[in-house]
Amino acid sequence: MASPRPPSPPASPPLPPFWGCSLKEELLCPICLGLFQEPVSFGCEHYFCRRCIAEHWSRQEAAKAPARDCPECRRAFPGAPPALVPGLKLANIVERYAAFPLDAILLGGGSGGPSGAHLRRRGGLPPSSCAKEHGKAQLFCLQDRAVVCFFCDQPARHQQHPVTSLDDAFEEIQRELKEQLQTLQDSERGHTEALALLKRQLAETKSSAKGLRATIGEAFDRLHRLLRERQKAMLEELEADTARTLTDIEQKVQRYSQQLRKVQEGSQILQERLAEADKHTFLAGIASLSETLKGKIHETNLTYEDFPTSKYMGPLQYTIWKSLFQDIHPVPATLTLDPATAHQRLILSDDCTIVAYGNLHPQPLQDSPKRFDVEVSVLGSEAFGGGVHYWEVVVSEKTQWMIGLAHEAVTRKGSIQIQPSRGFYCIVMHDGNQYSACTEPWTRLNVKTKLEKVGVFLDYDKGLLIFYNADDMSWLYTFREKFPGKLCSYFSPGQSHANGKNVQPLRINAIRI
Repeated sequence: MASPRPPSPPASPPLPPFWGCSLKEELLCPICLGLFQEPVSFGCEHYFCRRCIAEHWSRQEAAKAPARDCPECRRAFPGAPPALVPGLKLANIVERYAAFPLDAILLGGGSGGPSGAHLRRRGGLPPSSCAKEHGKAQLFCLQDRAVVCFFCDQPARHQQHPVTSLDDAFEEIQRELKEQLQTLQDSERGHTEALALLKRQLAETKSSAKGLRATIGEAFDRLHRLLRERQKAMLEELEADTARTLTDIEQKVQRYSQQLRKVQEGSQILQERLAEADKHTFLAGIASLSETLKGKIHETNLTYEDFPTSKYMGPLQYTIWKSLFQDIHPVPATLTLDPATAHQRLILSDDCTIVAYGNLHPQPLQDSPKRFDVEVSVLGSEAFGGGVHYWEVVVSEKTQWMIGLAHEAVTRKGSIQIQPSRGFYCIVMHDGNQYSACTEPWTRLNVKTKLEKVGVFLDYDKGLLIFYNADDMSWLYTFREKFPGKLCSYFSPGQSHANGKNVQPLRINAIRI
């Protein structure tokens, strides 16, 4: 009698009942309670390991049992033992389960299990049909980022990979993609804002460049105009000096020519008189001769006078520059320091243009709200509420200093943060050879050579404060601010050290023409 084979699943089977419980229970041998090893069945369609059922029947035979039975349903098979039919499909499922503990994933969210034998693909369904037919048998490999069907694919290929159910994978990847979408949207906003900023900078740069071209053109046109006017005035002055000198010389030539003729006439008369040999005749006209010679004799005290060429030679460019200096705007200012604001350890020169840190005890100066009591600083006497101003500060040989501008109403007491939000617009030298703008945070300045003089340019109405290397007028840093009130120049020579470092003062450069 042929042994019955396991029934084939219907074309569109409903989910087996074991999906709701544990798949593993359906894959256990009722005798050894382990996964089926060579599952076989016989007439009652229950499955057992080939070895387990063989041993069960051997024990019955040894016990002289009248028939062989099924350990599961107790159906008896008298006579010869029934034929064992291999459960090939069940064996395939057991092998796949050994590679993929599907029930643990579906019911507990596991990620891989014990190693299984390499499985041979036995064909499969199209993806759309697979999703309908195998439903919960589909898993998701987190490493390969792919859907894996327990029946259609080769689970052994993913046995060492983390896997999860489609529901968990869907939620996890949805979360990841939403995070990526949020990141992309943030990046999109950032790039949109950056492009808007760049477009604004582009427009402002073009506008600024146009304005600067006009400013540069006006500055040079003014200088050209001044130079042409000065050239015209100097040439006119030269022509006037030349005409005046030539007229004077011509008048002298005419006068000396007349005098020369008279001298020659007198000389002729004397020569004729001296040629008279008769004594009576010679002496008879002596009295009248003296009267005749009075208008003929002239002294020549003329000396050579150089034309005033030195007026138009020498350091001509320097001479012109000095003459143009009165037309320069702004004229370099000679500032003075305000002693009432100076820290007690600062020493000011008598003309209040030099400030140095003193190593002596603090000076017995009267304290006031104007005076700095912690920061070794001093303000300038002049307050700027508008207009254009420029001055220079000598900083040579110092290893520490700070200069710039401060609001007239800044606090002077206690430790002060020197930054724009506190009313200070300064640059600083620190650590012996480092230069920074006192922004928030500090901005390192690209200074290639040690500064000797610093130029400070203020255009109050435009909100510009620009620092220069005053030796070659190379740019250092620009503050662009809307100044809320009057500003005073700010100076801090820094503290001196016992080893002699930083003892040199700060000095307002007096440009004298």
